[in-house]
Amino acid sequence: MKLTRDFTNISCHLITLNSRIKHLLHCLLFLMVLSLFQYLSRNLKVPAEEDPSHQIDPWVEYGIFSTCVLYALRFVTFLSLPQVIFNVIGLTFYNCFPEKVTLKGSPLLAPFICIRVVTRGDYPDLVKSNVNRNMNKCIDAGLENFLIEVVTDKHIGLDQHRRVRELVVPPNYQTSTGALFKARALQYCLEDKVNILSDQDWIVHLDEETLLTENSIRGILNFAMDGKHHIGQGLITYANEEVMNWITTLADSFRVADDMGKLRLQFYSFHKPLFSFKGSFVVTQVAAERAVSFDNGRDGSIAEDCFFAMKAYSMGYSFNFIEGDMWEKSPFTIIDFIQQRKRWLQGILLVVHSKSIPIRYKLFLACSCYSWVTLPLSISNILLAAWFPIPCPSIMDFIVVFAAGVNIYMFIFGVLKSFNVYRFGLPRFFLCILGAVAVMPFNLVIENIAVIWGYFGHKHKFYVVNKNIGTPVTV
Repeated sequence: MKLTRDFTNISCHLITLNSRIKHLLHCLLFLMVLSLFQYLSRNLKVPAEEDPSHQIDPWVEYGIFSTCVLYALRFVTFLSLPQVIFNVIGLTFYNCFPEKVTLKGSPLLAPFICIRVVTRGDYPDLVKSNVNRNMNKCIDAGLENFLIEVVTDKHIGLDQHRRVRELVVPPNYQTSTGALFKARALQYCLEDKVNILSDQDWIVHLDEETLLTENSIRGILNFAMDGKHHIGQGLITYANEEVMNWITTLADSFRVADDMGKLRLQFYSFHKPLFSFKGSFVVTQVAAERAVSFDNGRDGSIAEDCFFAMKAYSMGYSFNFIEGDMWEKSPFTIIDFIQQRKRWLQGILLVVHSKSIPIRYKLFLACSCYSWVTLPLSISNILLAAWFPIPCPSIMDFIVVFAAGVNIYMFIFGVLKSFNVYRFGLPRFFLCILGAVAVMPFNLVIENIAVIWGYFGHKHKFYVVNKNIGTPVTV
């Protein structure tokens, strides 16, 4: 009993820590992890005089062609370096544990906001439940001028309400470029005979399972009332309420760190989607969205969010990060997790190869995408380094270890940001951190399967993961 009380007291102290102190502790932990990796890599490394790679001449031992291939495979790992650097800066230069979002003006003076949910209509009960929850959350947050618009391929039968609009996309509707799937539905909303919004209004894009929080609503209001930027995006977390699959949820902790790292840096400092962005928790001004449009053909229909972002970037629209967070669920099954990653990879590849967007706007996106595509080649270095050792400069070893340390810490940080100590208790919280580290080999295998399947599979399919979770349980 005494031990339990001690853990409870420690948990309460952790919760009440000042946000700056939390951020400082996170930065210290980050530095410790990176330093530990460098220290272990130096101490576990074979001395130069005993290292096989220093005792052979690879150009003589393996031949010119094979040696070039071995060195090329080593340099493939450097494709991820730009996003690694962005993640390090984003996770350290900006407070990762901000206080509650404070409104900068009265909600009564805010512009009109349309919360747009796109669905195929396969899970009507889920959509109805989340529409009701999101509406109540908006009212609780003091939002007055808003509408929840559900765009669906199948009639759902939402209850009649002055703040709810159900749009059923006609089966025979086609865009001018033949956009498909979600892009087709989003473009339908922008048609003159369908759109009821003015150019100064704002659209909040959500997936059918996305839940608003009061913090995210305040962040959206601040962003819209500020009016300096045309498009914004915020943080999404995946470990809220009932966790449906611990493995996929812990694997998605990396995405949380990615949002707080490179996503924040690219928007706060550059106001450009250098590495693109996600398709949910997107806020756009109507005039900008209609000018960019989602009518981008088949190649712009698999990762319609990425194509939209890069096209808007090329047209000169500015972006910013939105405070607050929204809630989503990770895929419930391993196969859904793989299918989700496969679609993302295929869609981003189509964007990178699209001639509609000049290459100068896609350089960072291309580096990020090809670091993903070449993941199996990067992993092969583990075996090749043992079977075919080659001498490498010390700086190369340092960078490789640095990148590995950053990526491992991002799983840890994702747990720190997503899981609440008060909700889980300190022992289970630490188990979640260990679980995130333990799930990394699984995530690596899954990502490799998704990469191989995505690269060689059909590129114009849109897989929708199962989201039928029944009645949500609030913890």
